[in-house]
Formats: sequence, C-alpha cells, structure tokens
Amino acid sequence: MAKIKLGQHPTNFKHVVKFPLLDGSEGAIEVVYRFRTRREFGKFIDEVFAASKEERPAEDEFSWAALMEKTGSANADYVMQAVEGWNLDEEFNRENVQQLADELPAAITAIMDGYRSAVTTGRLGN
Repeated sequence: MAKIKLGQHPTNFKHVVKFPLLDGSEGAIEVVYRFRTRREFGKFIDEVFAASKEERPAEDEFSWAALMEKTGSANADYVMQAVEGWNLDEEFNRENVQQLADELPAAITAIMDGYRSAVTTGRLGN
C-alpha cells in the first residue's frame, strides 16, 4: 500500500481513455492529463464557462452548423488546457484536437469526462 503524503502531487498523470467507435468497436487513447486539485479544477471550469459566454454572438437564427463549430471549438479549448499530450501518431496540438472532436466526438467526451472524474473523485477506472 502506498504511503500518503499530503501537499505532494504530480504535475501530470497518464490515463488510457476508452470510447466507442462508429463501427461498434472500442477505441483507446493514452492521454497525459495536467494535475489539478479539486479547487483548481473548479476555477478551471469557471474560466471555461466564462470564456464560452464571451464568445456567444447574438444570433437571430439557429444554425446546427454554427452550434457544432462552437461546441467543437470549446471542447478543443478544454482539452488543450486539461491535457499535455497523447499517444496518437498525430501531434498533440489544437488543430488535431479539433479534428478529433469533429471526427470522433465520443473520444473528446471520454477525454473530458475522464479528466473531470479524475480530479473531482479521484477515479480513473476502466
């Protein structure tokens, strides 16, 4: 059993994120998450929501395309602030994160949910 010492935590931690692929099989990406305490995570989420409110233009007509673009962009912003890298052949950068969000939205959701779960409940089970 590991000895617990308060006040000493890693700067990051690895986790394999699993998610369903379109054909029903399972995909997996190993990500390196940034460590945040629960309080730091709360501040992070407050900043994410504040930024999303600032980016909302006043629109008279609803557009699914615009909604998908905004959602993908906001998710990419979140991931870029929560993750330091991944084990994909493609470089970890905003453009590739946004492409992943567009092509495999379940992967982005799994990455975001995994991060929230890790820093708020300490669970990263399979």
